[in-house]
Amino acid sequence: MDISITDVHLDLGAGRRGTDMGPSAIHVAGLIPNLERLGHRVVDVSRVGVRQPEAMEPGDPRARFLEAITSACAQIADRVEFGLEKGRFPLVLGGDHAQAVGTISGLSRYWRKRGKRVGVVWVDAHTDMNTPDTSPSGNIHGMPLAALLGYGPKELLMLAGDEPALDPRDVVIVGARDVDTMEIPLVKETGVRVYTMSEMDARGTAECVREAFARATYASAGVHLSFDLDGVDPADAPGVGTPVPGGLNLRESHLVCETAAASGKLLGMEMVELNPTLDIANKTGRLAVWLIQSALGKTIL
Repeated sequence: MDISITDVHLDLGAGRRGTDMGPSAIHVAGLIPNLERLGHRVVDVSRVGVRQPEAMEPGDPRARFLEAITSACAQIADRVEFGLEKGRFPLVLGGDHAQAVGTISGLSRYWRKRGKRVGVVWVDAHTDMNTPDTSPSGNIHGMPLAALLGYGPKELLMLAGDEPALDPRDVVIVGARDVDTMEIPLVKETGVRVYTMSEMDARGTAECVREAFARATYASAGVHLSFDLDGVDPADAPGVGTPVPGGLNLRESHLVCETAAASGKLLGMEMVELNPTLDIANKTGRLAVWLIQSALGKTIL
């Protein structure tokens, strides 16, 4: 498979600095040689970045750094769509989760031209469905899924075109355990399927993950895996800005990615929210590489 990698050096959407260095940590952990060992070909690696926050005003406190984030997401969307047109698999490395507005808008635009929708499995401790009116922080990395479903700043919504990037029937959140009170009504209103850690504990991770991919691929062209490393328990992924105890363990995280590969319907992938300034000897960077390998076909036997 030909792979196009986009490194997104972005931390404007987060409350803590450092995720802009996430792509570098993933590369240091050996991403490209490990992908090549699986038989893939990395066709190109490009960079999307922003100016330093110290050189900018955050603007509206309800949606901080909106202009700069929109600009970065527009570049990501164009690059993803261009790569798909060339037959390349988009692998986007972050960067905070605000970047997903760009990644998934690009995917959506490509597949909409072909009369198809995009499914998404969103691995995250949070549901990321705040809007400027509900966000307690104004940090846009807590808003991307809402924007992709058609709620939030019009600047972000417009990146997908004339209609929302996603249909809620095709969206599944896996691993949620920390949802802001004010965003719960929108989560329920849209009807996106949320597998909380409580449900996964009660019913079994394997069954929930199987259902998640079945739902996301049922009426879509395939599935994009948007993997926020804070979906993993901090014991296994300490290098994230918003750690929440009680997340997916190492094997459960691999199971999600192995299921994506086994589906045969993986359209794209992004790995986000790695903050090397909070990591321990690049432990989370190495985990990110292992998970990407699993999603792109590495098996135990």
